[in-house]
Amino acid sequence: MPEPIDDASPFSPYRSDGKLYGFICVVTGATQPISQAIVTELAAHGAASIYACNPTTDGSSDDLASNLNTTYPNTKIIPYPLHTSDEQSTLALIDDVLNTWGRLDVWVCSSGLLGPPSIDMTTPADLQKCFEANSLAPFFALKYAPPAMGKLCSQGNYPNAAVKDRGYGSIIVVSSVASTYGGCWGPCYTMSSHAALGVVHAGVAVLKGTGVRINCVSPGQIDVGVDLKGFDMRGMKSQLPPANLQSAESQREHIGLERAGMPTEVARVAGFLASGFSSYMTGANMVVDGGASVMCPLTVPI
Repeated sequence: MPEPIDDASPFSPYRSDGKLYGFICVVTGATQPISQAIVTELAAHGAASIYACNPTTDGSSDDLASNLNTTYPNTKIIPYPLHTSDEQSTLALIDDVLNTWGRLDVWVCSSGLLGPPSIDMTTPADLQKCFEANSLAPFFALKYAPPAMGKLCSQGNYPNAAVKDRGYGSIIVVSSVASTYGGCWGPCYTMSSHAALGVVHAGVAVLKGTGVRINCVSPGQIDVGVDLKGFDMRGMKSQLPPANLQSAESQREHIGLERAGMPTEVARVAGFLASGFSSYMTGANMVVDGGASVMCPLTVPI
């Protein structure tokens, strides 16, 4: 008989209340609305520290850290400059985390890039940038985060501290429904999002015996507070297309829940995958699209 999951210890990774006490987390793309919502969600789950990463730390990262450090004083939010597609930058972050805390528990890749909407507008350089943001960053997480997640440590002297007496961790890749479908935007988006899901699927075998899980979150139409007026149609600064690219009438017709989603609703799924609630899940693709991907417009009842 397999051993039962032990959730009796107050700091078990499989706590029955889903709390992340003691956990040290990394979240990339920290200036994007979905990433900021994920940082907030992990703080609400009781993580000890969250590295909010972006290529350059700016006012939005500092404001997020300041606000959350006030709201969740036992969680330390650290704005951190990270070039996710740079191998040495990734290794330097892991070294900093281990030198400071002695452990790493959750890594969220949420620094995706949309890319141009058509193949005519797409250059080889655009395609390379999208692959770097959407699939190379998860590859670095898969390659380098698990050994750090296997480090054990005693209980530290800081709020929400906890013993880590066995190797475990969770890698979460935030992609999009373009990870399984074509035509969601442009070819860069579809190709690199498919590759991101490929990293997750490949990771299951890579991570056998480590206690580390890897899963994907694939949002559909999410309202990230950007409209078409200020949107860069080349998509080289955005993670997702504007929700109002699809009219409210079209959303009611083609989305099961008849509306665009919110960043918080994506973040709650990431919080679930970070916690012990998802202890038997790895290699999964959690589609967060309000049911749009299973709707057939030709058979929707009038």
